[in-house]
Amino acid sequence: MKKILSLLFLFAFILGPCRPGATENLQSIIDEASAGATVQLENKTYEGNIVIEKPIHLIGKAGTTIKGDGTGNVISVRAEGVTLENMNVENGSMDRNSSEEYAAVKVYTNGNTLRQLTIKDSFHGIYLSKAHNNTIDQVQVHGKGDGEIAGQGNGLHIYYSNQNTISNNEIEGNRDGMFFDYADGNVVLNNKISKTRYGLHFMYSNENEFKNNIFTFNTGGAAIMHSSGLTLEENQFIFNYGHRSFGLLLLSANDNQIENNTFYMNQRGLYIDQATRNMIRHNKIYQNQIGIELWASSNDQIFTENTISENTLPAVTLGGTGNNTWSMDGIGNDWGSTIPMLDLDQNSIGDHSAIYQSSLYELIEDQELTYLFLKSPAITIYEKMNQLLNNSKTMFEDEHPLISSQEKQGFLWPVTLLLLGMLVLVKFRSLKNIIQGRNSR
Repeated sequence: MKKILSLLFLFAFILGPCRPGATENLQSIIDEASAGATVQLENKTYEGNIVIEKPIHLIGKAGTTIKGDGTGNVISVRAEGVTLENMNVENGSMDRNSSEEYAAVKVYTNGNTLRQLTIKDSFHGIYLSKAHNNTIDQVQVHGKGDGEIAGQGNGLHIYYSNQNTISNNEIEGNRDGMFFDYADGNVVLNNKISKTRYGLHFMYSNENEFKNNIFTFNTGGAAIMHSSGLTLEENQFIFNYGHRSFGLLLLSANDNQIENNTFYMNQRGLYIDQATRNMIRHNKIYQNQIGIELWASSNDQIFTENTISENTLPAVTLGGTGNNTWSMDGIGNDWGSTIPMLDLDQNSIGDHSAIYQSSLYELIEDQELTYLFLKSPAITIYEKMNQLLNNSKTMFEDEHPLISSQEKQGFLWPVTLLLLGMLVLVKFRSLKNIIQGRNSR
C-alpha cells in the first residue's frame, strides 16, 4: 500500500507542474479568452505561430516577445477589432517562393490596431491583405540590411487595402519601406524610412495622403507608379544617393499634388517620366546632382513657387521637348544664384525670363554613367565649349522667376553703388563746368 501511495505521489509531483504550463501556451491563452478581453502578457518569450480569430486586446510588457518557428506568419489576425500592443515579434518565414507571402504580422480583416511593435527576422514586417480601416502606429521594422535587399520583403506591405492609417513608424533595411499595391484612400504620416530600395512604393494606388515623412539613404526615396490623386506634402527626401537614384520618381503618375517637400542631396531630386498634370508647388529642391529630370513623355506639369537652387544642374529635359509650365498666374520659381535676376521695380518677380541652356542632355540620354561625373571640372569645360559653339539646348524657360529677399539684398549693393557713382559723376561734371566757366571769365 505504501508503494502504491508513493507512486501516486510521484505521478502527482511530475504531472502537477505541467498543468499550469499548458495554460502558458499563447495560442491556448488566446483561445480561452472571451471576445473583447484584454490579455496581459508577461516579460518573456512566447512561441508562435499564433492565429487570432476573435476581437481581443493583446498587450505586452517590456521584453515581451512572440517568436515564430520560421515556417509561416508569426501572428495571423483573422478577426476584426484586434489590438496588438507593446511587444517584439520575430522569426517569421523567409520563404519567398511560397504562394503565401509571410509576415511577422499578417492582417486579413478590418478595424484592427497594431501599436508599439518591434519586428525583425521576417520576410515582410506587417502585411495587410484586403484589410481596411486598420491603424499601424509606432512600429519598428528592422530588415537584414543592404546585403539582403533582394532576399527579403517589405517593411509594410499594403495589398488591396483601403482607408488605413499608418503613422509614426520607423523602417530600416528592408526591400521597400512601404509598398502599396491597389490600395486607395490611406493616410501615411510621420514615418521614417532608411536604407531600403524604395522608401515608399506606390503601384496602382490612388487618392492616398502622404505627409511629414522622412526618407534617407535609400536607393529611391519614393517611387509613385501608375497612381493618381495622391497628396505628398511636407516630406523630406534627403541623401537618396547612388547610380540612378532619386528623391521622388513619378512614372505614369497623374493628377498628384507635390507640395512643401524638401529634396536635398539626392542624385536627382525629382525624376518625372510619362507623367501628366502634376502640381509641383512650393518645394525646396537644392544641392542635388540634378534638381529636376523631366522626360519629354511627361506633359502638363506645373512648377510654381519652388526654390530650385545650388543643384549641379537645376533641371534637364530629356528625350525631346514636352509641354510643361514653369509658372502659374504670373508666379514662377526661385532659381537662386543659378540664374541671376534683376528686380529693379522690386515686385519680387525677375525683370526677364529665367532661361537655362545645357548640352548635357545628349550625354545623359546616351550614357547613364554621366551621372557619376556631373561634378567633374571636365563637365564644366564641356558645357562652356558647347555654349561657345551654340550647341546648347534650352532646358526650360520660366517667364516669371521669383526673387528671394536674399537675392534682393545681394543686388541692392550693386544698384546702390551704381546710383552713387552716377551722382558723383553728375556732381563732378557740374563742378567741372562751374570751374571752367569761372576760368573763362
